[in-house]
Amino acid sequence: MKKINLTVVGAGSTYTLGIMSSLVSEKANFPLRRVVFYDIDAPRQELNAKATEIMFKELYPEIEEFIYTTDRKVAFENSDFFFMQIRTGGLKMRERDEQIPLSHQCVGQETCGAGGMAYGLRSIGDMIDLIRDIRCYQKEAWILNYTNPAAIVAEALNREFPDDKRILNICDMPAAIMVSYAKLLGCEIWDFVPEYFGLNHYGWFTKIKNKQGEDLTQKIKDIILKDGITAVDSVIANDPSWQATFKNMEVMLRDNPEFLPNTYLQYYLYPEKMVSKEDINNTRARQVINGREKQVFAMCRRIIENNSIQGEDLHADIHGRYMIRVAASLAYNKGDIYLVIVPNNGAINNIQDDAMVEIPCMLTSDGPKAFAIGNIPTFQKAMIEIQLGYEKLVVDAWYEGSKQKLINALTLNRTVVNVPKAKIIVEEILNENKQYLPQFFK
Repeated sequence: MKKINLTVVGAGSTYTLGIMSSLVSEKANFPLRRVVFYDIDAPRQELNAKATEIMFKELYPEIEEFIYTTDRKVAFENSDFFFMQIRTGGLKMRERDEQIPLSHQCVGQETCGAGGMAYGLRSIGDMIDLIRDIRCYQKEAWILNYTNPAAIVAEALNREFPDDKRILNICDMPAAIMVSYAKLLGCEIWDFVPEYFGLNHYGWFTKIKNKQGEDLTQKIKDIILKDGITAVDSVIANDPSWQATFKNMEVMLRDNPEFLPNTYLQYYLYPEKMVSKEDINNTRARQVINGREKQVFAMCRRIIENNSIQGEDLHADIHGRYMIRVAASLAYNKGDIYLVIVPNNGAINNIQDDAMVEIPCMLTSDGPKAFAIGNIPTFQKAMIEIQLGYEKLVVDAWYEGSKQKLINALTLNRTVVNVPKAKIIVEEILNENKQYLPQFFK
């Protein structure tokens, strides 16, 4: 089995150490020769890198080379895979993304609604720039993108690089949900064969089967309706906000029992409820700044100070393991089935071909092979088409510098709908993001 050279782009992320723990757990499936960290924020990256170096010495000595750098040439040369997880503007801008819509009684969330629009607009340019540079050095490397909001980023990348078949957009939320399903049934997520359709953060499980072909869907529904469901993946299990989110899955299932929902649908189905529970002075971004960010970097400092990971509670979380197993299926032509984001191209018969949909695909060395979904029901089709219009208009607006298209986009989005609010929110978001979005101020 060929050993892989991997570059992590956005290695200053609070998720990086978890991904590195996952690489340790998955080394039999995805063996590594070399790991490179790249980030423009050198101090954040250095903390993750020095802690990772110690972890690798103790748990993954087979890795021949580990380096971290802010030099793109060093980072991008000779890599087989790129894991992309950038956050343009950092958590500081995420906080403003959430506060602006909340100040107008609209959902303020990282990837949904107006906040997601702002984050997406900032992400597009940097992602395009990074991929262009990667392709200067590595024409055939796989680029696996975790950067949010994945739906908007995937739409933009598909337009910018329509012939590049080695860019794949991925989200771990369906996997995090399936980890909770597995806990309910006393099995492993890898035992499941899911049937699912939608857009990113906007989809439904139609069936969950095991590898023996047994349909487990009704059993899962019955348990959720009787006992509820909790977040169990290590990244989110101790987060009260995520536990409340998983509790809402029971509400969504009771209100519409046909399919098992993605957690993020709560923002579109119950926007007033979502707004009412938020504190504009203690947004999710602020909670991450005061919570996970401090905890992760404190752990890094302890590991560096002790020159050992002994005593630290390091987890191989689903965020990392899912990405790694996707990469392994591509690298070694395994043909495993995962939920990924791909051009529709007829997979869902009754929506447009150029939609970037999240559906099951068989992953081979030639890329994803999408499974046919067929026609989807009227309610879900209408929901998807409205959200798809919003996503496409946001990307149109980025290319054209069109404020009107942003207003139109938010008017379609179920978290805003109201035209006067859309106009005010767009104005405030653009003013806040002036340095990132000069095309709107020409």
